Amino acid sequence: QMRLVESGGGSVQAGGSLNLSCVASGDVYKNYYLGWYRQAPGKERERVGIITTGGGVIAYGDSVKGRFTLYRDNPKNTLTLRMNSLKPEDTAMYYCAADRQWPALVADQPGIWGAGTQVTVSS
Repeated sequence: QMRLVESGGGSVQAGGSLNLSCVASGDVYKNYYLGWYRQAPGKERERVGIITTGGGVIAYGDSVKGRFTLYRDNPKNTLTLRMNSLKPEDTAMYYCAADRQWPALVADQPGIWGAGTQVTVSS
């Protein structure tokens, strides 16, 4: 079973940048589709971005397009989320997720989740 551990969260001022990392273990990383999701208090979970096994297809949530970049490094079992031009509304717990089936990511219902890392953006 794949296990996911996120890191890189923290506090930053609006307009700043952060890089989040998700390191996977426990199974063959390259066989999994991956994604980042976020959830703010009192709000529904929201897709940040999802990526295919080879990294050739990436689908971002509308609220982060043009500001966030998703990148996977299969030899290092790592998924990176580069966040630029951060806004206070980006404040949330960010979760890394995985599934062996692409439709699960497209439906925003992956089966494997990390514990999350908190991102706080102040104005």
